[in-house]
Amino acid sequence: MTIGNRAGVRADGRGPTQLRPVTLTLGVQKWAEGSCRIRFGDTEVLCAATIEDKVPPHLRGKGTGWVTAEYAMLPRATAERSQRESTKGRIGGRTHEIQRLVGRSLRGVVDLSRLGERTVTVDCDVLQADGGTRTASITGGYVALATALITYGMERLLLGRVAAVSVGIVDGETLLDLDYSEDSRAEVDFNVVGTDAGTYVELQGTAEGQPFDRPAVDRLLDLANVGLGQLFEAQAATLATVHR
Repeated sequence: MTIGNRAGVRADGRGPTQLRPVTLTLGVQKWAEGSCRIRFGDTEVLCAATIEDKVPPHLRGKGTGWVTAEYAMLPRATAERSQRESTKGRIGGRTHEIQRLVGRSLRGVVDLSRLGERTVTVDCDVLQADGGTRTASITGGYVALATALITYGMERLLLGRVAAVSVGIVDGETLLDLDYSEDSRAEVDFNVVGTDAGTYVELQGTAEGQPFDRPAVDRLLDLANVGLGQLFEAQAATLATVHR
């Protein structure tokens, strides 16, 4: 499923309120219970869901399940090669923050009490980065997770959909779905994680220059909701093709 169009004023031809072209491709990994490659413009993330009959130690014997995530960026996902974190012996603070955010977002739309003592792990590997890797990981990670649950007859455990999008103020203009060139010079940068029920999992907002006021927050959230609505539609259309 692909959404998005190009006809406007930004460097890539988009208008201020347009998403980058978003593509969701299922079944890209043979052995994963659910997999999805998501593209937000030139940002590309491979998401794979694994279902295992085990839970973390603190949940053993409690009859409930767990959803977690891991996030990594390939060395040449960026303009200059980055060192693999596995060679450093530990993950960095940014990676830790993002994978906790992805896991938290996905847990918010799964009925863990009915999952049984199972863990669903969603691996998000960034193949190419051009801004918005965490929002792409959440949006595509949900599709991989939902594909796995639907395929294995556990669709009833899905409480809704979750997606994420960035918004920001660049050169005084409010923009949807920032690419790297915009994100790197934004005066205000927000990442919005929301559900199709109109609720939010997380709002991450930062002023890189002058502080922002409440009207600016409202404009940014309103624009984010427009983008989230389009992402929910793309997720639903993609998941409608999953064989139960």
